[in-house]
Amino acid sequence: MIERWKLRALITAMALMIAAPLPVHAASAKSPTTTKSSAKSKNSLRQFTGVVTALDKTSITVEKGGKKPKTMVFEKHAEMRTTGDVEKDARVTVYYREDGGHTVAHRVVVKGETPDKG
Repeated sequence: MIERWKLRALITAMALMIAAPLPVHAASAKSPTTTKSSAKSKNSLRQFTGVVTALDKTSITVEKGGKKPKTMVFEKHAEMRTTGDVEKDARVTVYYREDGGHTVAHRVVVKGETPDKG
């Protein structure tokens, strides 16, 4: 059984914790930093390099090989810019953003072919 003086001390400590106001400036100082960093990451372009496996008027599919192969389908942005001739089997780097759960390509750069050795 807890002694009365220990019980009173515990109740007093809990009452002080409940009655103590939270520092408002500390909570508000962290909020804008979190918002800015998450907004920055959403606004920045990401990139994906691979080979075009499918291409149509509204989308482009790019496949990356290697140890961790991955295929991504990009919707074409209305003002998408391209450098080079984007066609099937071309090696490209796609600069894209996540928008509402969709990957939207904003720029596609076709990589030059490496010269054959020999």
